[in-house]
Amino acid sequence: MAAIVESKEIPSETVAKFTEYMMGLGTCTVIPTKYEGEGVNSDLIRSLLKVQHIHRGRLTCSFTVKPFACNRYNTLHGGAIGSIAEIVALACARTVVNKDKELFLGELSVSYLSVAVNQAEVMVDASVVRSGKNLTVVAIEFKIKDTERLTYMCRATFYNMPVASL
Repeated sequence: MAAIVESKEIPSETVAKFTEYMMGLGTCTVIPTKYEGEGVNSDLIRSLLKVQHIHRGRLTCSFTVKPFACNRYNTLHGGAIGSIAEIVALACARTVVNKDKELFLGELSVSYLSVAVNQAEVMVDASVVRSGKNLTVVAIEFKIKDTERLTYMCRATFYNMPVASL
């Protein structure tokens, strides 16, 4: 870990508490080299997902919350939620957008309404809200499978761009 440079304006007790907090979040953890590189995170997240139904403009997936996707509170990590939402939204958008167009994520919003704990079964429903010449908007809902409790709501906006012909 790199040495911490303390500001003379901040009391050393405050710096110590902050450092302890950040270490508790895992920010000082050394990541094994097998988990470094391009595409590793999305491969881990993709390995969670199982497609249940796919129709034009609609997609339903399920997954079980695994320890590697949990935060220090043993609930699904916010970053994992965003990654899952992006992957599912992109797949859903692909059911309506012509394959000769590239999709670029322009915006992703997430509302954290509740939590999904470790080993919880979660259903993810995505549906295209709007798809036009230049934009596609997808709504994504995460629900606990047993109780159907809504845990996270997301909205993704994609830009539809024609593939360049060179």
